Amino acid sequence: MPEPRDDTRDVATVITRTHREEWARIVAGLTRRFGDLDLAEEMTAEAFATAVEHWPAHGIPPNPAGWVTTTANRRAIDRLRREARRDEKHWEALRLHDPEPSAPTGAIEDDRLRLLFICCHPALSLDARVALTLRIVGGLTVAEIAHAFLVQDATMGQRISRAKAKIKAAGIPFAIPAAEDLPARIEAVLVVLYLVFNEGYLASGPDTPAIRRELTAEGIRLTRLAHGLRPDDAEVAGLLALMLLTDARSQARVSADGELVRLDEQDRGSWDRELIAEGLQLLGSRDADEPFGRYRLLAEINAAHVIAPHPRDTDWARIASLYSRLEEIDPSPLVTLNKAIALSEHDSPDLALAIIDRLADKLDGHHAFHVTRAELLRATGRSADARAAYDRAIDLAGNTAETAHLIRRRNQLAPSNGELS
Repeated sequence: MPEPRDDTRDVATVITRTHREEWARIVAGLTRRFGDLDLAEEMTAEAFATAVEHWPAHGIPPNPAGWVTTTANRRAIDRLRREARRDEKHWEALRLHDPEPSAPTGAIEDDRLRLLFICCHPALSLDARVALTLRIVGGLTVAEIAHAFLVQDATMGQRISRAKAKIKAAGIPFAIPAAEDLPARIEAVLVVLYLVFNEGYLASGPDTPAIRRELTAEGIRLTRLAHGLRPDDAEVAGLLALMLLTDARSQARVSADGELVRLDEQDRGSWDRELIAEGLQLLGSRDADEPFGRYRLLAEINAAHVIAPHPRDTDWARIASLYSRLEEIDPSPLVTLNKAIALSEHDSPDLALAIIDRLADKLDGHHAFHVTRAELLRATGRSADARAAYDRAIDLAGNTAETAHLIRRRNQLAPSNGELS
């Protein structure tokens, strides 16, 4: 018997890396082989738990991913053998199935894409899709997902369990959608990935950090996976570019005092130039005559911001034009709101104010509407109205860092006529 090895820290590093890089591959492979998503997830989790117990004493295997894959498969077969005693024909069929697999390669890439489509199936609610994607594809624990979305562990566990049960009951196939269904289905995947990233980039809830880096990183990682599996899909590339260009500014987005920092006040020298270069390269690799989708347009808007050396150099006319194009393919009051912000910089705050005031009925419950209105009222010299708008925005803000920023902006207003200084 080999001597126990004192490389616990190395073991932990290898297990963490293997979990991060191989979790989705292994779950996808087991799902393909056994046709049971729930079984695949449970056995993969058990295999990693076994690695935590086994490797410190016996050493790290030469092929960690292959070891975990083999262990997960053996445990799945053992589980099915016990259950199959009630159904010998099922077990006989299982024994004739493909032999014990080695480390996942080749076609497993498609398996991971199939796994994404299962977790983001439109038969599930959006909340369930997000939770299931983070658990099954991302490998996050139930507790981590619950914490990220501000719910109890038991609530999140039930949500994930119900989603898996619905997949099984509905007979949702482990397959890439047919060609005619693919555009709509890939859009559902991208919506989930964007929600994961956005929740990290401005986390909801007053007691959470302004930026949840584990979620932004997971959103980027999963979108890199989708891009690797569909490198010619312009919208997947656009979403990855959007995330990279946005995340590049994260170090400058919150002050040392924990306050959200406006784009025009950020230290541009602290922006991550490597992420910016990668994001711009993704955009530059697309055909200029190709119709832009939602994520490509949003990425182009972010590109216009990050290439400007100084806020005064921002091409607001281009940004307003890009928002106009976005209005055509994805009309919404929030898109119009953002277009108004660009027009306020390119033309005048009075023009922008007239546009957003027409959105009041639709956006009164959105803090972004009142923040924008407060800034425009401030720019037109209407301090009292601006203060009231800031107060409404503060009431609706969902993040402590943003609240601190809005309070500071409100308190900087000069007193209006008749107000005490």
